Formats: sequence, C-alpha cells, structure tokens
Amino acid sequence: MQEPEEKKIALELLETEQAYVNRLHLLDQVFYTELMKEAKTGKTVPEEVVKMIFSNISSIYQFHAEFFLPELRKRMEEWNCNPRIGDVIQKLAPFLKMYGEYVKNFDKAVELITAWSEKSPPFQELIADIQKRKVCANLTLQHHMLEPVQRIPRYELLLKDYVRKLPPHSPDRGDAEKALEMIFMVAKHSNAAIAEMERLQNLWVVYQRLGLEDDIVDPSNELIKEGPVQKISTRSNSTSEKYLFLFNNMLLYCVPKVIQVGAEFQVHLRMDVEGMKVRELKDTQFPHTFLVSGKQRTLELQAR
Repeated sequence: MQEPEEKKIALELLETEQAYVNRLHLLDQVFYTELMKEAKTGKTVPEEVVKMIFSNISSIYQFHAEFFLPELRKRMEEWNCNPRIGDVIQKLAPFLKMYGEYVKNFDKAVELITAWSEKSPPFQELIADIQKRKVCANLTLQHHMLEPVQRIPRYELLLKDYVRKLPPHSPDRGDAEKALEMIFMVAKHSNAAIAEMERLQNLWVVYQRLGLEDDIVDPSNELIKEGPVQKISTRSNSTSEKYLFLFNNMLLYCVPKVIQVGAEFQVHLRMDVEGMKVRELKDTQFPHTFLVSGKQRTLELQAR
C-alpha cells in the first residue's frame, strides 16, 4: 500500500524536527555551554558577550527537545488510529514567538563572533576546535546559528503542503488550517521584528550623520528619501551643493561639511511637512528645478 501523501509530509516534519533538535543541542549544549565555561575562567571573552551571541537559544532548545519533538513522535506512532498533527502544532505555535528575540539578535550575534574572534585568539581557537568535531559536519558556528532563523518558514511550507494534501473530510482539516494560520501570524511577527530593528538601525545611522541634534533624534520618525540637490541663488544666478533628508514629518535642508569629523552634514533649516507645497518650475537655464515652500521659508532647488 502506498502511504497517503499527508502522512509522508507529517513524517518529513518529524524527521526534520529530529535533525533540528540535534542542531539546537549542538548550539546550546556544546557551543554555548563550552564557550560559557571558558568565559567564566576570564581568559577568552566576557560572559555577557557569550550570552548576547546565543540570545535565548536554551529556551528554544528545551521547548523543542522536551515538548514538541516528543509530542510529534507520539502522534506519528498513533497515526494509524488517529491521523492528525494539527492540534499539536496549534499548541506549538504561540511558543514560536520566542523566536522573535533570537531572530532580531541574529545579525548582532554574527558581528560579535567576528569581532571577538579577531580580539581574542583563545575564543577563536575554541570555536575552531568545536567546528572540527564530527557533529559539526564541517560547518561553521554561524551556519548552525542560521538554522533557527529558517525554521519557522520551514514549518509554514510543510504545513501548507500538508493542508493541501489532506482529504476533504479529514478529521485533521479544521485543526491543521487553524495551525497554519497561527504559524503564518508568528512568521509575520518575527519578520515585523526584523523590519522594525532595521528601520531603527538605519535611522540611528542617519542621526549620526546629522550630528545627533537633540530635537531631531526621535525613534518614531521615518526616513523617506535623501539625496544631494543644488540650491539656486537667483541673485547671483549660480548654484551651490546642498543635501536633503525627507522624513514623514519634516524636511531637513543641510550643508555637507568640508571637514567630516563626527557629523557629515550641518542642518541649515528644518521645514515641517505639514502645509508644505512642492511645485515644478519650467526654467530653461536650470532644468529639473522645483520650488519647496513651507511655513519656515521657500527654497528653489535643482535635482540631478
């Protein structure tokens, strides 16, 4: 007898979960534990750094090893009399929000590994030593650390496939569809966490380029566009190089600094977006010109 398609997918879920738990064991019980032990001796890196690199991997490992994998295994052993996994995945889904922290921390973790490998040869040697072991399969720590980041999208794909292959009147249909919806929400949650983190990081870089002026630094601002423009002086019929930052609530009219120590730009003018008007000009002498007028003042500018 040919195995039903949905059972094959459920088995694939179980097999990949077993392999995944092995990978989490390597990260938590081998890399994290051994690096932490060395950190306590004070010879490699501060303990805080090791904690920052591995984030909440211990909680993730325990959850999968002690709860999700055993539950899945039990389900597959009873498959012939109770063919369902939807209810187990529904129980799993809320806990996957734990991944938000790990995923958000991932880039920072990889940076820390690189930075401390350069700073501390004993740290680098210990990682290299663990990586040589058979269990690492010739892969780097960074490679293994990527696995949890990719796990939720993997659940989503397998479950989508599972729901598609279920017979119309399967007793698992309702549960499986609900589980898929929950996993989808979790994936969205972790993507939103990454997007928000990237937005704040980019915003911070812009603020540093502007010299961290107190009244400009606000985490709720959104940078929409930035770039160089020419300011037209009607008096002398000439142009000078300026730079604009357009946020959701203000336009910053800046001058590039000649000596770039600290800030890259000096803010000459802030214009509120509220009440601002932009109008294209038909100027034969200066093509691509436009007029920006706001409560503060009016600027005649030329784009490239």
